[in-house]
Amino acid sequence: MTLTERLIAPGATRGEAVLSFGTAFAGCALSVALGSAAGLPPLAVVVIAVVAFDLYGGAVVNATHAAKLWFHRQGRTARHHLGFVAIHVQPFVLAWAVPGFTWTAAAVIYASALAAALVVTAVPLPLRRPAAFAATALALVWTTAMVAVPGALAWFAPVLLIKLLLAHLLPEEAAR
Repeated sequence: MTLTERLIAPGATRGEAVLSFGTAFAGCALSVALGSAAGLPPLAVVVIAVVAFDLYGGAVVNATHAAKLWFHRQGRTARHHLGFVAIHVQPFVLAWAVPGFTWTAAAVIYASALAAALVVTAVPLPLRRPAAFAATALALVWTTAMVAVPGALAWFAPVLLIKLLLAHLLPEEAAR
């Protein structure tokens, strides 16, 4: 399996790869610039760079045709999808590394993503898309209203929720 197949999905096209990696690098650069401008310590900026690369790139990757077919192939269940959401512990990594990103903020963001994913995977397939948008909108408001994060990380919860709830959980082409 090639690196592109591992990072995106088997059968990813050149265009999908260019969009995915381009967005990952652009999001990473933007996030590093924000963290640096905010005067965050070097370790925090490095951690933010890695998290940003994964989330920005992943938001695009998970929306590709190749990833839809791979993540929603025969035999994949809600348990697989919830596991994918659950392994995204980046909020806690940020709480560990970034001054001002509290453990409470991490817990609220993580729990919101997981709770929203439970809702999305529980509804019947014809309602999954509108449920994902509803859950994302509500989780966005909840996470941004309930906890404060450093301004340089204002992008974090929205991009995480887009990656997991809108891009990953919606089967689209694979359901056809």
